[in-house]
Amino acid sequence: MLNNSTNSYTDSFKVAFFLYKWRKPLVILGLAAALLAAVFSSHFFITPLFKSTVIMYPASSNSISKSLLNENAIAKQDILEFGEDEQTEQMLQILNSNRIRDRVIRKFNLAQHYDIEPGSRYEQTRLNNRYESNITFKRTEYMAVKISVLDKDPQMAADIANQIASLLDSVKNDMQKERALQGFKIVEDEYLKLQAEVRLMEDSLTQLRKLGVHDYETQAEMMNQQLAMEIAKGNAKGIKALDEKLSILATYGGPYVSIRDALEHEKKQLSYIKARYEEAKIDAYQEIPQKFVVENAFKAEKKAYPVIWIIVILSTLGTLLAGMLVIFIVERSPVFLQKLKQTYS
Repeated sequence: MLNNSTNSYTDSFKVAFFLYKWRKPLVILGLAAALLAAVFSSHFFITPLFKSTVIMYPASSNSISKSLLNENAIAKQDILEFGEDEQTEQMLQILNSNRIRDRVIRKFNLAQHYDIEPGSRYEQTRLNNRYESNITFKRTEYMAVKISVLDKDPQMAADIANQIASLLDSVKNDMQKERALQGFKIVEDEYLKLQAEVRLMEDSLTQLRKLGVHDYETQAEMMNQQLAMEIAKGNAKGIKALDEKLSILATYGGPYVSIRDALEHEKKQLSYIKARYEEAKIDAYQEIPQKFVVENAFKAEKKAYPVIWIIVILSTLGTLLAGMLVIFIVERSPVFLQKLKQTYS
């Protein structure tokens, strides 16, 4: 235990002696490194960048019909509820898509803004790389999504961040609308087909009613009772008239009952399909915001990059460590030791 403490003390003494011995070169080296780092990290050599951010939460529901029109309490979604992990990951994926990237590049003419010559070699690759290095998306610790934009123009940085947040709605709504329109077309075709069938059945019942068939069961019962009374009276004329009506009822009663029962079933189906039709129509043609914006971007008042003091400190420390290593290696070399002996002999 004592031996370890002695060794530690000896090592510390050697380091202190080494630093003291080479204090002047190290101080000069450190000052030179700090000065050069400050100069080369200034705006004369590095373009300062300003940072703007937007923070937002995804919405939990993307369907207006499910949020507002669905009668099922379990399936119903709250239109005001914030999204969870799944919606956050979906939002990040859309933000990183070329649908948004290409629109931002076109709107702000970023190729010219980033000084990328049109028609130059790897023009699109360089543009995309510059875009990805200046514009980032990440999830915060509170499950929100943060859009960060760096740019040499502070107003441009804020405008790009806000524009990306705005584009999220249109891009996601467009993606969903493609599918919603297809679904609406399927439901609409089924709804119109069923509507036409119901109308045809109603027309058929109307024609049967014109022939005298209004309510087969009731009419048949009443006519049979009346016929029995006329037969009991011996009224030949009344019997003949009732026989004619019963003949019509016998001819068209069966089709009337079949059509009537089928019409009742089809009307129930039509009511159900109509509700789905209205929901699909709303989803296909109406739009709702896909996010809750917590913080909009604003024009930054001071630059975010480069941070000169960090560059100066890191450069100075790195230079000092490198200098100490070089001195240590040189000091231990045989040539150096021989020259040192010759100097002091």
